[in-house]
Amino acid sequence: MEISQIIPHIEVLIFASEKPLTSLDIVELINNTFGFLEERVMLDQVESALEGIREKYDSEFYPFEVRESGGGWQFLTKVSYHTTIAQLNGDKFLKRLSNAALETLAIIAYKQPITKGEIEAIRGVNSDYSIQKLLEKELVLISGRNENMPGKPLVYATSKNFMDYFGINSAADLPKIREVLSEQIVEGTLMNPHGFTDLPVAETIAEEEPVEEKSDAAISAITVNEDGELIIKNDAEEEGMKDEGTTETPE
Repeated sequence: MEISQIIPHIEVLIFASEKPLTSLDIVELINNTFGFLEERVMLDQVESALEGIREKYDSEFYPFEVRESGGGWQFLTKVSYHTTIAQLNGDKFLKRLSNAALETLAIIAYKQPITKGEIEAIRGVNSDYSIQKLLEKELVLISGRNENMPGKPLVYATSKNFMDYFGINSAADLPKIREVLSEQIVEGTLMNPHGFTDLPVAETIAEEEPVEEKSDAAISAITVNEDGELIIKNDAEEEGMKDEGTTETPE
């Protein structure tokens, strides 16, 4: 069967479905529809058709799009029309999660399945209210109990609505922790004295810190060589130099 023939059937299946449809779901449904044909639709054909459908509705002429979100393919309105759609549902679509709820949701998303006690140990505060709000919004759900902990506490995990809310297809699509933290890391800058001047460091030091003109001995006591190293001559060296440079004239 040609891809152009199955595209309309894929569109109506996605449009009419109450839940996101995976590519395998679509393959099975279409083959059930055309069960009398010997040639069955293959997964690669459906995926090629879905790519064509996605590109079609990406056009600015359509206020909706076909996206793989919440575990499968579905029709979704485009972001630029969300404020308009909110008029049909009051403020429900315009409400945002509080910082506490977002913090709790992030912990559940990355650590799931997780108990309330573990969430509170990470946050350092009571999380009853935040968890209750997330349950009411159906962003998280109770996935069971931890049989290995005392009292067998409830464990929480993200829901299908969570993936729809954030526009991802699975929890694996969440950004990695290292990717998030890498944007916040500030590396120190190594300072090199040679980067501040075109002149040799020895000359710069000599200009910025001139030696007081007290005596010839004081000037020669501290010097800077061509490599920029400070050389301090002790009294013994100076006396030796004086002795070497002095000759006695015979009477």
